[in-house]
Amino acid sequence: MKRFLFVALISAACALPLGAAPRIISVNIDGVIHPVTVEIVSHAIDEAVRDNASAVLLRLDTPGGLLDATREITSKMVASPVPVIAYVTPSGGRAASAGFFLLEAADVAAMAPGTNTGASSPVLEGQTMDPVMRKKVENDASAWLRSIVTKRGRNTELAEKTIFEAKAFTEKEALDDHLIDLIEPDQTALLNALNGREITRFDGRKQLLDTAAAEVINYQPSARERIVEAVADPNIAFILLVLGALGIYVEFSSPGLIFAGVIGGILVLLGLSGLAVLPINWIGVALLILGISMFVLEAKFTSHGVLGIGGAVAMVLGALLLVNGPPEVRIHLATALAVTIPFAIITMFLVSLAIRARTNKALMSDAGLVNEVAEARTALTPGGKVFVHGEYWDAVSSAPVDAGAPVRVIAVEGMKLRVEPTKHS
Repeated sequence: MKRFLFVALISAACALPLGAAPRIISVNIDGVIHPVTVEIVSHAIDEAVRDNASAVLLRLDTPGGLLDATREITSKMVASPVPVIAYVTPSGGRAASAGFFLLEAADVAAMAPGTNTGASSPVLEGQTMDPVMRKKVENDASAWLRSIVTKRGRNTELAEKTIFEAKAFTEKEALDDHLIDLIEPDQTALLNALNGREITRFDGRKQLLDTAAAEVINYQPSARERIVEAVADPNIAFILLVLGALGIYVEFSSPGLIFAGVIGGILVLLGLSGLAVLPINWIGVALLILGISMFVLEAKFTSHGVLGIGGAVAMVLGALLLVNGPPEVRIHLATALAVTIPFAIITMFLVSLAIRARTNKALMSDAGLVNEVAEARTALTPGGKVFVHGEYWDAVSSAPVDAGAPVRVIAVEGMKLRVEPTKHS
């Protein structure tokens, strides 16, 4: 019995793992930084805490983004119970503008060869700021960046120059000037170099990194995050919105198609959901509405193209002013022109067809039959049958007509036509 228990204990001990490999949750920030990015980073940190991960790895390749979203992300990074490693990758990538704030806020800042960072001058609402406003915004951003960089023990003076002078750095310059901690060619080399490294957390605690042979797990965004992130690009959102509006108009102008209305409604909602995460300028919205109104009026009134050109100009300006933010989160001029010109042509064409159809006489009414030429299918002496508009009618002629001869409809009396011989009869 004792021998059995001894063997069982030895077997159980052998079955226990000698030590699970450390886990690292990685997340890519490879586009414009906006509110959806905040959700993704926040959920990645939460997942790392639940899984007792060794670190969170942010792979940066971003042109920048919205200042408010960047503030939220840096707040979550410095408050993270799990160390955060920021790595600018791949070669040729960058952590520009808002990306520089994320790089400096991380517990470890690293870059791959051939990358760059910096150029963090804030831009307010995509507009040229007056000197007083620019000074206020720059000082606010500088104080925020200074508080982060000082805590991380990095070069505060040079970090501020990325704001006041829009200074940018290569990976070697950033390392030599003590803005980052190391340069590594790839992710594996980075994790090997960090293993056993002692870091100072934002609250002053010392912690050793355990990254050797770590299992790197890519954070999987939710379906909602994937969809909103895909359409959060203002250029894509604008295209979806315009295509959706066109589909809905086609449905209203030709009721019963159904498909155009359904697809149009879905595209409009997707476009709005993408724009909803971005700061909207209502002047831009008003210009878009004005532009569409001018297209409709151009089809209705003879303005010799003035209204159409005005509508196109208003729509382009509305697209350019639609999003408040730095250049990387605004709609590009090329996108605005590529969408506006075809939309203007198609809209005016459809509106003109609809207006022309309403002004034409109805073919199935009394007015639609009067003066039409019918064919006598029987001899009219004076009554008989005629064929007109694909239908057989009872008819009474003012003079005898042979079968097969053409007659002209002169009146409609209930379900009977009054006709007369034509000169060809």
